[in-house]
Amino acid sequence: MIALIQRVSEASVTIDNQVAGAIGPGLLVLLGVEQGDTETHADKLLHKVRGYRIFPDADGKMNLNVEQTGGSLLIVSQFTLAADTRKGMRPGFSTGAHPSDAERLYDYFVEQSRLSGMPTETGRFAADMQVSLNNVGPTTFWLQV
Repeated sequence: MIALIQRVSEASVTIDNQVAGAIGPGLLVLLGVEQGDTETHADKLLHKVRGYRIFPDADGKMNLNVEQTGGSLLIVSQFTLAADTRKGMRPGFSTGAHPSDAERLYDYFVEQSRLSGMPTETGRFAADMQVSLNNVGPTTFWLQV
């Protein structure tokens, strides 16, 4: 399971010209699910996303996590994160989870985030989405479990 996280001042997802989810300061989480991923992987990744210290403290050092700053999560499914780009000029998707498995684990990840008390917004699985963000820094990290 893969999360590409971006520290944002704001982010939103639009589907069919309607805002599906929007946050102020926090993390945009692009979530990719690979074959063999389980709820255990989702739990570990969510723990890492929530606890990853990429927000500045009073001294400007990256010492705070999204919860400590009162931020939110915008979680967007992105199957292209599971692409194999090592050879050729076209990505391969053989390592990505079957869509039904990916959707189940995406929904689980979102549900667990909400159950943890983390303010959480989403896109819609497999929709054609437009994602807008203001990346602060820019600050972007690839997390994988």
